[in-house]
Amino acid sequence: MELRRMRDLREDHDLSQQKVADYLNMHRSVYRRYESGERETPVWVVDRLADFYKVSTDYLLGRTDDPAQPSPLKRR
Repeated sequence: MELRRMRDLREDHDLSQQKVADYLNMHRSVYRRYESGERETPVWVVDRLADFYKVSTDYLLGRTDDPAQPSPLKRR
């Protein structure tokens, strides 16, 4: 599954694949395969990228067009 927003967010922030791969502590070729959809993107990568770009995982996955991160759940 290609996560189109992975590429869009990276390009919107003027980042190279190498810079994002360095943040994720992986080789650029591995990140490139995630971005292109050649490899399944692990959940931990989606989670870290959502934090990095300050968007929700649902936005990154294309489940919503609202990039806002949800508020943390409040305990009762």
